Amino acid sequence: GSIDGSIQEVNVSPCPTQPCLLHKGTSYSINVTFASKIESQGSKARVYGEMLHVDIPFPIPEPDGCKSGIQCPIQKGHSYSYLNKLPVKSEYPSIKLIVKWELVDDQDQMLFCWKIPVQITS
Repeated sequence: GSIDGSIQEVNVSPCPTQPCLLHKGTSYSINVTFASKIESQGSKARVYGEMLHVDIPFPIPEPDGCKSGIQCPIQKGHSYSYLNKLPVKSEYPSIKLIVKWELVDDQDQMLFCWKIPVQITS
């Protein structure tokens, strides 16, 4: 799904094994290293919980990639480290799902897209 970039590494912490056990009321660190194939003034993250092939938007506190470790404007051929937090709210249901994390450029094309299986637990 990564059209305008290529992922070098994805790190979710703490998550020693998959599916990641996400405890309610906890925040998890996301670190994605990627190389851009394009130039872009900005970037925006979209996060979803994927259940039964339906994408449910997952709000994150800071969707702006330029405020999440990426030095903007994004240059073609450069590598970037994207850093963000995934807060797991206590009102979320205890379920297994897939987290899908997208970062789009200013043309709404994918800089990166990755998925990880998670289990939300108390």
